[in-house]
Amino acid sequence: MSPSSHTDGLTRRFFNSLALGSATLFLTGFGGLARELAPSAKPWKRWEKHDPTATRSVDHNAWTDLLSQMVIVDPGVNLVRYGDFDESTNQQLTDYLSMLQAVPVSGLNRNQQFAYWVNLYNAQTMRTVLDHLPITSIRDINISPGLFAEGPWGAKLVTVEGQPLSLNDIEHRILRPIWQDSRIHYAVNCASIGCPDLQPRAFIAESLQEQLNGAAEVFINSQRAIQIDNGRLIVSSLYDWYYEDFGGTDASLLDHLKRYADPALRQRLQAFDTITDDQYDWSLNKADA
Repeated sequence: MSPSSHTDGLTRRFFNSLALGSATLFLTGFGGLARELAPSAKPWKRWEKHDPTATRSVDHNAWTDLLSQMVIVDPGVNLVRYGDFDESTNQQLTDYLSMLQAVPVSGLNRNQQFAYWVNLYNAQTMRTVLDHLPITSIRDINISPGLFAEGPWGAKLVTVEGQPLSLNDIEHRILRPIWQDSRIHYAVNCASIGCPDLQPRAFIAESLQEQLNGAAEVFINSQRAIQIDNGRLIVSSLYDWYYEDFGGTDASLLDHLKRYADPALRQRLQAFDTITDDQYDWSLNKADA
């Protein structure tokens, strides 16, 4: 569902905002209710443990192999061939997730942990979508606990070191608060057209900075991230929901955007000191969409 097509009443929109994807499907004006209700980064102390001297690595080759088969790289948005999964590729995904959940992640170094959590999040998101097809949006997967919860983000879907975890836990209690790197938002993928791309290869510790910078550049230079229309600067809603992660001011957010924008876009952004609005498309990132 496109943000601009949502026509439910205010009460429905308010409670939709309480779900983890948290954000709404409508334009509210930058800095509206959606930002106030977006999930905050609350550290889970248990997952801060790591071993800076550890040399063990996690093998993500199976995930890269699967992504290379199933992700269509497109200049507009990367799409997933959900309909082409067969018994073999489904088993490959299941086996990869089982392998990840058996990893003693607390004994890894920080870069290995970062790649681990991002890949686990993205692989489990793909698994969740596949398990609930046919759908038009990941928000249609209403398995999260809570009367007004929407989507799959609050459900405990994986178990790591004996601890059941939700996608919410991975993103908002582990990745965001521990690493405090705004580029996390270009790495985790929510299976939606409006989201930064699902990459065609796994994140790996050895090339994290290159991969994160590349993901930021591709998204920021797409119309999903920035649109300039009649003197109005419209950005992806993720910049509104996670405003604090990008510095907490329009100036800091604009600096972030300009850092990864190509020269022509950077020049156009120089004309702005505030952001007008935001938008997001929750439609499933399905190849035949």
